Amino acid sequence: MPNLPDVVLWSIPAFILLTVIEIVSVRLHPDEDAAGYETKDAATSITMGLGSLGFDFLWKIPVVAIYTAVYELTPARVPVLWWTVPLMLLAQDFFYYWSHRGHHVIRILWACHVVHHSSRKFNLSTALRQPWTSVTSWPFYLPLIACGVHPAALAFCSSANLVYQFWIHTERIDRMPRWYEFVFNTPSHHRVHHASQGGYLDRNFGGILIVWDRMFGSFVPETERCVFGLTKNIETYNPLKVATHEYVSIAKDLKAARSWRERAGRVFRGPGWQPETAAAPVTPSVPAAAADAAQERVA
Repeated sequence: MPNLPDVVLWSIPAFILLTVIEIVSVRLHPDEDAAGYETKDAATSITMGLGSLGFDFLWKIPVVAIYTAVYELTPARVPVLWWTVPLMLLAQDFFYYWSHRGHHVIRILWACHVVHHSSRKFNLSTALRQPWTSVTSWPFYLPLIACGVHPAALAFCSSANLVYQFWIHTERIDRMPRWYEFVFNTPSHHRVHHASQGGYLDRNFGGILIVWDRMFGSFVPETERCVFGLTKNIETYNPLKVATHEYVSIAKDLKAARSWRERAGRVFRGPGWQPETAAAPVTPSVPAAAADAAQERVA
């Protein structure tokens, strides 16, 4: 088994330090147009992050079992060498893009990911607002395991990807150099991803690189100030409700559904999907204008 560090755990002190620095920066040099910080919101985000560490450990048990079985069955092997690790990081980032995109366009996956978008603030504490049901991501990375990437190497790459994305959750950085903005994900690109305007909906899914969005037609530059949150913002700071509110909405919609076709749509279609013959009794928590976008996709 490759002896690779747990990048997330090693980075926690840096997360704390940078968040404190940002808070002080906001207090000393406030931007009236920025979303800024709010104590209860930041506390909820931090609580969600701490909780995700425990829940992720539990979810890893079945996922590691599946990955290990696939790895043992495939004859391919990718050695962990100085030149293969960058290639594995590149491949993991590619599959992260499709995982992230899938979690925006399939409602049962969105029920997991919506946690990360549920804050109306956008700061470094928002990066810590992680879901407690992240078991939904593992199928997207099976091709890497089947190609001979060791599960531990995949875990390292996934952790590195997550750590990179921490610093891009900020309004304190305007733009990076043009060459960097073209290749890499940046605060500007990620503000668009978290924004609630219709033109920014379902855009900029990249993790480390933004080139996947440019290649697959999901890139939009930041041209107007972003408004963060959901179409129907959740009026709670209760971590349990934050983690489960969209699953509750799905359950209510399934109970009220009139056919099995509608039930399937409520689970597997887009977050804003509505049956053609009736309006949904429960409005799901989706990024602003998602309902309109979903109607356009259905049409």
